[in-house]
Amino acid sequence: QVQLVESGGGLVQAGGSLRPSCAASGGTFDRYVMGWFRQAPGKEREFVASISRSGGKTSYADSVKGRFTISRDNAKNTVYLQMNNLKPEDTAVYYCAAEVRLLTSVVVTTSGWYNYWGQGTQVTVSS
Repeated sequence: QVQLVESGGGLVQAGGSLRPSCAASGGTFDRYVMGWFRQAPGKEREFVASISRSGGKTSYADSVKGRFTISRDNAKNTVYLQMNNLKPEDTAVYYCAAEVRLLTSVVVTTSGWYNYWGQGTQVTVSS
């Protein structure tokens, strides 16, 4: 089983940038589709971005498209979420998730399909 540990969250002013990362261990990283989700206080967890096993396919929520970029380094067993032009409504706990998929070009946008989750990293954007 894979273990996921997020880091790189923090406090930033609106318009700023952050780059959380998620380090995986205990599994063969390139077997996993990876995703980022977020949960704000009082709200349900929502999809942010997903990246295929090979990194060649990505998917984004409309709310972050054009501002966030998901990437992965299979040699370092790490997935990243570059977040630019942050807005106060991006404030949330950000979670990375992993799921095994046979196909290398699949992305997964539904939280229920992920079996492995990190503990989350807080991102706070001040106005």
